[in-house]
Amino acid sequence: MSMEITNVTEYQAIARQKLPKMVYDYYASGAEDEWSLKENREAFSRILFRPRILIDVSRIDMTTTVLGFKISMPIMIAPTAMQKMAHPEGEYATARASSAAGTIMTLSSWATSSVEEVASTGPGIRFFQLYVYKDRNVVAQLVRRAERAGFKAIALTVDTPRLGRREADIKNRFTLPSFLTLKNFEGLNLGKMNKADDSGLASYVASQIDRTLSWKDVKWLQTITTMPILVKGVLTAEDTRLAIQNGAAGIIVSNHGARQLDYVPATITALEEVVKAAQGRVPVFLDGGVRRGTDAFKALALGASGVFIGRPVVFALAAEGEAGVRKVLQMLRDEFELTMALSGCTSLKEITRRHIITEADMHRPVSRL
Repeated sequence: MSMEITNVTEYQAIARQKLPKMVYDYYASGAEDEWSLKENREAFSRILFRPRILIDVSRIDMTTTVLGFKISMPIMIAPTAMQKMAHPEGEYATARASSAAGTIMTLSSWATSSVEEVASTGPGIRFFQLYVYKDRNVVAQLVRRAERAGFKAIALTVDTPRLGRREADIKNRFTLPSFLTLKNFEGLNLGKMNKADDSGLASYVASQIDRTLSWKDVKWLQTITTMPILVKGVLTAEDTRLAIQNGAAGIIVSNHGARQLDYVPATITALEEVVKAAQGRVPVFLDGGVRRGTDAFKALALGASGVFIGRPVVFALAAEGEAGVRKVLQMLRDEFELTMALSGCTSLKEITRRHIITEADMHRPVSRL
């Protein structure tokens, strides 16, 4: 069926029709009141452009490097769990689409395809998102496997000592469908999720994920791998400074798609504080609420080195498989290029803080301009 999809958001309604309620709700929902879920989107809408005119924009260069790897655009794929719930090809499709687009895919620890399987789809720059299990041998083994499979960095998720309260999952008694497993843990008897009285995933996290995770573990990770470590889930200046002190190669400003602590600020709101604290010592990335090329431009104007998209990938997967993910990356790329052109920027380094105006700016005296 050839529907004319014209923007990324349209895939969500199609996914909602196609997917079982338990699966759709798992992907779509946020924590508790879902205030932060709405705010991740709405905060972008409160940032306005200050476009510059009469600049030759006949040639636009969107390429960039992330941790030394050259990519086609500063838009990458965030880790999202259990993609085979969305489509039978799951992470395979995402890996191929991301490679075709010349960008980076981050594979979730809780993928329904293993690091080796994803590597087998062909060349591509891939990062591995890591949850730290109570059994450190499991962690060490997994990190080694990712490194052997050619993964280039670890995105360490640091905002999940416990799973956030996702009420839809509790109502639906969410669990991984019986025909799927968490492939990276299959041989370790950690690949199954048991049915529970509330959310099966919440019970799994409570039993397997280490609540004692602290900065010393970030140090420990550096002793078992040569891969650079991105700390994913930073929202404050204080933690930015600690991440850098503890050897992080980069920071991902993330509130876990608003699925952990509700009433945290939108990531685009928290971004500037983190960028200022980082003082250019490590790159800062953002995920959460990115649905348009304009969103990516706003993040770069506020100092991000790139953005990651999560839900758009699983919704597009559900709607059209690999073709859907390719289309999402292409639409965001096209929109981002157009935003650059209409703002008067021909390369990423030309995107500055003065190309946007935030709410905070509007409350300050105009002298800044």
